[in-house]
Amino acid sequence: MFAVIKTGGKQYRVAKGDTVTVEKLAGKPGDKIAFEALMSSDGKAVKVGKDAGKVSGELVETAKGEKVTVFKKRRRNTYRRKAGHRQSETTVKITAIG
Repeated sequence: MFAVIKTGGKQYRVAKGDTVTVEKLAGKPGDKIAFEALMSSDGKAVKVGKDAGKVSGELVETAKGEKVTVFKKRRRNTYRRKAGHRQSETTVKITAIG
């Protein structure tokens, strides 16, 4: 059984027991989280929209992702800017689909 959930403006295909890294969610480790299911399937039938149900999960941790380096340069103008960014991410373990 799997489902497609929506969070942080993105869609993720998940199954029970999966660990998913999504954009930062509010909460502490151990908190329960519910997601809106866009689609779910049990292998025989496919449910879409409001019939798809809910997906529940448990927040595992909130951490920063890998560093992304931003470098701007304009040739022959002595213009250089270097910056880095680390996006906050939340790891969620899917506990139930239904």
